[in-house]
This record gives sequence, C-alpha cells and structure tokens, in this order.
Amino acid sequence: MKDIIHLLPDTVANQIAAGEVIQRPASAVKELLENAVDAGSTNIELFIKDSGKTLIRIVDNGSGMTPSDARMAFARHATSKITSADDLFAIKTMGFRGEAMASIAAIAQVELKTMKEGEEIGTVIEIEGNEFKNQQPVGMPPGTTISVKNLFFNVPARRNFLKSNSIEARHILEEFERVALPHPEIAFSLNLNGSEQFRLPISNLRQRIVSIYGNPYNERLVPIQEETSLITIHGFVGKPEFARKTRGEQFFFVNRRFIKDGYLHHAVTNAFEELLPRDSFASYWLFIEIDPSKIDVNIHPTKTEIKFEDERSVYAIVRAAVKRSLGQYSVAPAIDFDQETTFDVPHSMRFKPVVQPGVTVNTEYNPFQKDNRSVSQAGWQKVYEDIRNTAVVSAPSPVELDVQTESHAQSSFTAIQSGPFLIAKTQEGILLMDATAIHERIIYNRLIRNIENSKSSTQQLLFPINVQLTAADFQLIKDIEAEIRQMGFDMREFGLNTYVIHGTPPGIPEGKERDVLEDILEQYKHYANTLSSEFRRKLLFNGQKYGL
Repeated sequence: MKDIIHLLPDTVANQIAAGEVIQRPASAVKELLENAVDAGSTNIELFIKDSGKTLIRIVDNGSGMTPSDARMAFARHATSKITSADDLFAIKTMGFRGEAMASIAAIAQVELKTMKEGEEIGTVIEIEGNEFKNQQPVGMPPGTTISVKNLFFNVPARRNFLKSNSIEARHILEEFERVALPHPEIAFSLNLNGSEQFRLPISNLRQRIVSIYGNPYNERLVPIQEETSLITIHGFVGKPEFARKTRGEQFFFVNRRFIKDGYLHHAVTNAFEELLPRDSFASYWLFIEIDPSKIDVNIHPTKTEIKFEDERSVYAIVRAAVKRSLGQYSVAPAIDFDQETTFDVPHSMRFKPVVQPGVTVNTEYNPFQKDNRSVSQAGWQKVYEDIRNTAVVSAPSPVELDVQTESHAQSSFTAIQSGPFLIAKTQEGILLMDATAIHERIIYNRLIRNIENSKSSTQQLLFPINVQLTAADFQLIKDIEAEIRQMGFDMREFGLNTYVIHGTPPGIPEGKERDVLEDILEQYKHYANTLSSEFRRKLLFNGQKYGL
C-alpha cells in the first residue's frame, strides 16, 4: 500500500503561512514598520510605489544586523524576541513570532541591506520567492533598508484579489498611523506613490496627533489620565461637538500595540452617552499600560486582538476615565454641590438687560371653526403631476413608504391640508398622504433616474467650501469620486487631503456639505467598498435627512 501523507516543501509551507500574515501590501508595511521600531530606530522612512504592489521600501537607523543574523532573519520562526513559551506572557516588543520576514520573502522579491553600529561594512541579501539569489558586502550607514518588490509575483491568484490603488493606499495609511501614533519619540515619513504624505518629527503625543490629522485638532482634544493598580490609561478623546460621521479616528493601544476591541469601544461610547449627535462617532486615542502577564497577545496572526485576564475591570476603568475627563473639562454636564442655589447665568448673557416676556393673543381665533384649507385646483394639479406615478401612503420614514401604482391616478381632485397631511377623496375612497414624504419621494425618484441615466443637477455655491479629510479617507474618496459627481457634487482635488466643493445636489442645507460627504464615505465602508445600484439607493435614502 502506498503512503499518501508527506511533508510540504518549505516554499509551499511559507506561501501558506504568508496567506495568514501577509494579506495585502498594508500587511507587509505593518510587519516591517514594527521590526524597525523594535530595532531601536529614531528615524523611519517609508516609500510606497503603486500602492505597495510594485515597491515597499523601509529605511531605518536602528541597530542593524550581522551578516549571519541577516540571513537567519528569513528562516521560519527565527526571532530574537523570545526563547521559551513562558516569554509569550512577558512580551513588550511589537513582533515576536519570526513569521513576517519568511512570509514576505515567500511571495515577493526582497532586498535587505543592513549594518550594525560600529561596523565598517554591511551586507546585502537578495531573495526571490524564498530562494536566496545573492549575498555580498555593501557600504552603507548603520541601520537597515529593506525593499519588497512585486508582492505576490509568484501567487497571481492572490494578486488578483487586491483592490484598487486608492483602497490599498488607504490600508497602508491606516497601518502607518497605527505605528506612528504610539511612538512620538520616533520620526516617521511616508512617500506614497511619489507624493510625500507625512513627515512627522520627534514630538509628544498631542503634537503627533496634530501632525497627522491637522492643526484644527489641537483644540478638539480632551486629555485622559488615570492610574490604577491594574492599568494606567492616558491619551485623548475628541470633544463631542467635533464628532465625525465616519469611523476611523478610534484607536486603542495596549502596551503601545494597536488592538481592535469592540468591548472597550463600547466602554468609550457609553461614556459619551447623550453627548454625541445622532449618527456620529466619537474620536479617541487611548493608551493602556498593563502587566504583560495579564494579557494574551498570541491569539491572532496579525496580533490586533488580545485577551485581558480581567476585561470587566478594564472596561469599567476605561469608561470611568473617559467620563471623568469629559466632566472635568466641562464637556459633560456636571452637578456642582459647592455652588450656591442660584441660576448659573451664561457669561454672554450676564450683562444683557432683562426683557419681560410678552403675551400674544389672536383675537380672531374661533375654536368652533374648522380649519379646512382647500388647495386650489391649479396649485394641486402641479403637485399631482409630480406624484401621480408614485402616489404615497403616509409612513414614518422614506425607507418604509408604501409606493402605490397608478390605480390612484385620475384627472383631478381636491385635497384638504390638515397639519402635515394632505387628504384627498378618490374613486376608491380616502387617500391620506404625508406631504413631507411625498416631497422626499419625488426627490429620491429624480436622483435615482439621474444616476441610472448618467444625469445630474448641481446647485452652484456662492462661496466654495474646503473639506479637509484624513489621509485614509482622502484616498478612499478618490475611488468613488465619479459616483459622487454623478449625484450632483461639483468638487475638485486641492491637495493636502482637501477637496474644494463648488456645487452640491439641490436641497443640501448650508453647512451640511461635509456631513453628507462623510456619510457617503461611511456608507461606502459599511457596504464593503461596493458600488452596486443597491448601495447607491441606500446612499440616497441616507442623504434624505440632509434634504437630498
């Protein structure tokens, strides 16, 4: 009988492992940036070409490696971070498994240049698909330069699953921010597709946040500082009035490692209860320091999920710390028991004269007279022509409207307005219509027809509006710019993550332009980066709350 079980070749095994660790260019960027941080670098430069598909290059001034260490770094499970299983519960470095370099080398063409401090000559190694091609001496400054070229060149099926350049660039920007934020003591720079996106000098945490997101953020930050026997938490949360319509500026770091934790996210949102506008998201940059033995970071290949030994206590501390800071900095309403029992008059009204309220009486009001205001036949006929194909029965929201056919169509009828409703007698009985719902449905149908027929109408603004986005959202909006223009936006790229809006679809209230754009981005993220007709319809339903 012939045996059928055999060991996989190292090349195949490494490609399989790479599928878990390196899912897209941003995954390689994350692993290489973390290695540069662990090397004790004080300056890290990142160069990206073709959104990481063609080139990822990282230059650092860290400790460097000896020629033998440089070659050993590409072996599977080769690491300098741990020596036994017990070390997994005392990890303070970013990487530790020794999988990243081997995984990257298995699916790309890699060139590594490195030299240790104090040495006179360095070494360069070239690897292609996990096969050593060359190793020789090289002159260079202390540190390490690693170039990853043609990612997934030998796994074309994986390469075909990559998204557009703008989406892949957004993921790279997100990973860059997640490493740069918790390390303000390191200078970072990012050159993306030939354009310098960031040049972040050595600074403190507040300055690092402002350097990444822009000067306006300096006034939006509320500091957090709390120390307990279990954890120490510090960082910033955004003031509620600056809450955004898109997720993104929400960061948890545990021992300076970025993590995703829905349970702790709930703790923060719970602390903001009744302070945030509807459909808005709080911004936060929170850093938790905890004894490594109290957490398990080895539960996910990308190390973005961890387990707390006492997660309920951590939840309570995070919620209390955020709530306390919001109250301390007068962001949240608080009761001051030391204040005298008098009204707290706002400063802006303290010196205004007191005006006695007046009483207005309608002397012609007759409570026994019915308020039946008939709409003129000519006036109603214009409205009826718009809605005759989509007569609408009253409903609480546009999404739940019961759209009728032309069974209600007839030559003419008289409607009676009663509050927000129109009441009409038809051949089939009484028709009750919500005037607001009718108006929204008319606009919705027009926008749907415009999109399907590649037509749009734009209301030009008297004064153009600058909308500054995060670097990641700026890349993402490029992917749906054509769709946004099709909806009626006249917008042009201005640079520095900014768009200038010259016109909007008719009906958007003044000052809501940014909110609408952020809502579109959030819907786009929520529906998995799809541009289907169903997605466009949901966008329009979502936009109706702004008057679209």
